[in-house]
Amino acid sequence: MTSVKTLGKERPSAPAERPKAAATEAEERLTEAIELLFFGYRDFISDPDAILTEFEFGRAHHRVVHFVGRNPGITVAELLDILRITKQSLARVLRQLIERGFIEQKTGEKDRRQRRLYLTDAGAELLRRLVAPQRDRVRKALAAAGPGAETAWRSVMFALLNEENRPEVEHLIAKDVK
Repeated sequence: MTSVKTLGKERPSAPAERPKAAATEAEERLTEAIELLFFGYRDFISDPDAILTEFEFGRAHHRVVHFVGRNPGITVAELLDILRITKQSLARVLRQLIERGFIEQKTGEKDRRQRRLYLTDAGAELLRRLVAPQRDRVRKALAAAGPGAETAWRSVMFALLNEENRPEVEHLIAKDVK
């Protein structure tokens, strides 16, 4: 049996491993970039995941708290559009966050049918705890990558978005920084 080197470690290969068509060097580098994205995301989300377990929450709770915190007064419909999850999924997560005192829901002033969402003080503290290690990780990564890394990172991330979604995402993430 032969062995295969994976992430610097030797592991036995499958006994009847069939020969694969040789990937070009460019294809292999793209596959490595994809894997780096998977592994980077795994580690990027690991710190918040540990915090969420304290509350018996999952990643959907994190995303809801994040986007409500970044967009105070967001409607349920707008949140559904951002998250692209089912109403049922959001309803379950939102109900838990409201019942546990992390989010409050208010009726819209102009349209009484709207439900506007806001973080409570506890929700704002949870968001702060969740985002702190992620900011630190990104800060260190950009510093390690050197000058121009932030611009390059943003360019790559925007280019990964479906073209029709780019203006919406750019609008959502744009915040006045003073």
